Amino acid sequence: MKVRFLLLIFLFSVFHFYCGKSVSRDDSNLSDDIKRDSSYNVLLITIDTLRFDRLGVNSDKYVKTPNIDRLAKRSFQFKRAFTHNPITLPSHTNIMTGTTSLYHGISDNSGYILKKRFLTLAEKLKNNGYETGAFVGAYPLDSRFGLDQGFDVYDDNYGTHNALEMFFVERRADKVIEPAVNWISGKTGKWFCWIHLFDPHQPYMPPAPYNEKYSHDLYSGEVAYVDNRLGKLFDYLKKRDDFNKTIIILTADHGEALGEKGEKTHAYFAYNATIHIPLIIKVPGTIPSIILRNVATTDIFPTICDLTRMQTPSYIQGVSLIPLMEGKEFPERYIYFESLAPYLNRGWAPLRGFIKRDEKFIDLPIREFYDLKSDMKEEHNLISKKNGGNLAYELNKLIVKLTNPDREQRADKLDPEAEKKLKSLGYFTGSIKKRKKKFTVKDDLKTLISLQNGMLEALAMYQSGNFRDAISSLKNIISKSPGFLALYSNLANIYKETGRIGDAISIMEKGIKNNPGELSLLSKFGIFLVEANRPLKAVEVLNQCIKLRDYDPEFFNYLGVAYYKSGQFDLALKNYNRALELDKNYASVFNNIGSLYLSMFRKQRDEKSYNMAIEYFNKAIEIDKKLSSAYNGMGAAKYFKNDIDGAIEEWGRAIDSKPDFIDPYFSIGIASLKRGDNENAYRYFLLIKDKFFSKLSLDEKKRLKRLLSESGYQR
Repeated sequence: MKVRFLLLIFLFSVFHFYCGKSVSRDDSNLSDDIKRDSSYNVLLITIDTLRFDRLGVNSDKYVKTPNIDRLAKRSFQFKRAFTHNPITLPSHTNIMTGTTSLYHGISDNSGYILKKRFLTLAEKLKNNGYETGAFVGAYPLDSRFGLDQGFDVYDDNYGTHNALEMFFVERRADKVIEPAVNWISGKTGKWFCWIHLFDPHQPYMPPAPYNEKYSHDLYSGEVAYVDNRLGKLFDYLKKRDDFNKTIIILTADHGEALGEKGEKTHAYFAYNATIHIPLIIKVPGTIPSIILRNVATTDIFPTICDLTRMQTPSYIQGVSLIPLMEGKEFPERYIYFESLAPYLNRGWAPLRGFIKRDEKFIDLPIREFYDLKSDMKEEHNLISKKNGGNLAYELNKLIVKLTNPDREQRADKLDPEAEKKLKSLGYFTGSIKKRKKKFTVKDDLKTLISLQNGMLEALAMYQSGNFRDAISSLKNIISKSPGFLALYSNLANIYKETGRIGDAISIMEKGIKNNPGELSLLSKFGIFLVEANRPLKAVEVLNQCIKLRDYDPEFFNYLGVAYYKSGQFDLALKNYNRALELDKNYASVFNNIGSLYLSMFRKQRDEKSYNMAIEYFNKAIEIDKKLSSAYNGMGAAKYFKNDIDGAIEEWGRAIDSKPDFIDPYFSIGIASLKRGDNENAYRYFLLIKDKFFSKLSLDEKKRLKRLLSESGYQR
């Protein structure tokens, strides 16, 4: 009896151990069959720019993440998960298609769209009876880029992105999770929900109290805030009794370097700071464990297929992780990675590489090889002890294996007809510059990191209001690297912001001369021509851009503005409508159509045009409640109806939405003068003088001086 009693105590202890703690699995022969069930809900959470070491279960050094930690301890924790791309759109495309950039063709955030012929995870689940909803936090995953395929709801209402902005528009985690919860609350059948949280991405601006608690490390403050919001989501799922019926996958698209290896952010190198990521998978009714084998983000698609009893498409490049979860045999394989943004947008050396077992090879002019078993921080380059040629041969074989022969490349180069047309307009001379095929040490990203960081420092100067030094720094980097495309549009935008639109046009022309045929520069040049009120030239340039990329709604929107400014309203409306076909939630286009109808009303004084203007302004505001230009247009509409009080109220909303928007200050001042309120007029004109004088053009400065005088200003 005593022996039996002791045996029962032992068995109970073992049971308690496995249920209460994670089991570490590598090549163990533990075998716990996981229940596949076609009725599982699926919740995919991707936290943008989340480092592996910023979760409490991975490190207690930086930040506390109690809610994610509790999830992790009930889940499979993959401690050696890697992303294939350290940049948002390509990485999420890898997750949603189960294939790498070599297959789907998307290698950067701009200039790409996922073609309809590629099957997404959402489409696969929808075809198997799931209701599907996506809730994204920022512009890089806007529906216009194609990841909305298969979603019943694709909520990308993060705000309005302007083509000339230097930072992505985003919304906080609570503004993403709230509509996701509302969507889930209405579901009676099985559902797939994707939640994308952008908060840890630069710039780091966590809300209170995290901005104070983590004032020394604002990046970690963003992570702590996200964890708090996810706790609310998990609590809701438990209250709804969905938590134990839902597969929950939490991961990151990439990490953040935070100065490691000299890189400040991401999308440049491909060291583990940016490609080693968290991956947590909770499966209902399973024993949690820690898994130490190499896995990749492309494995998420086939794993979900396996768990929900769906057949995995044969071309998928990831593999199901169920065998690892069950402690069964799992194939060793190469995990491909790349970082091509520096190559595509600067003309610097392309970065590609692979990970196999504990070996990591980075193919650059200065090659690198690391033993990840003893050196996950990649402090010791062992390439001198290896045959670099053999490693490059292995990588090339992998690239050939993964490449889709039918992949469509980004159309970034002008065809001869377009080149000839633009030359005839005097926009650039010379031949189209061809991309380099051979690279030397001087093209290596390690050699050029100082230029990359110099641009980031210049943008920080711009953010702090130090326009002079920002301009000087960007001009200096251009002189050293004339193929660094982002510099031209960033510098042009600073010129525009400081009232130097002529200089903005000139620097874009210089960029085109240095990089003839680069579509990204030509399109921005066309947009700056619109901003400079040179609509006829803008029409010529943007029409040529559309011939090369007919799926970018921004091209059609700005072409519409150019036609509008040239008085061709029919063509303007045609292009606006085409932009809306490509992006149905493009708030700026609704606002622009409202402005068009308001202009028609002013000319024809017909009520139909006025009502259409109001309708479109309201649509714009419905999509983006912070769209100041729509409130500004609404104010103008009321002003033209002699509703001065209503107009001033709308213009006040425009200022509340965007305090540095100059137009409504002028409008309130002029409207106040009209109703005899010189004191209020003087106050707003003085605000313009104090806050925006350096940004005004010469004509605007003269106008302001006259208006100050009319309102009683004496000097």
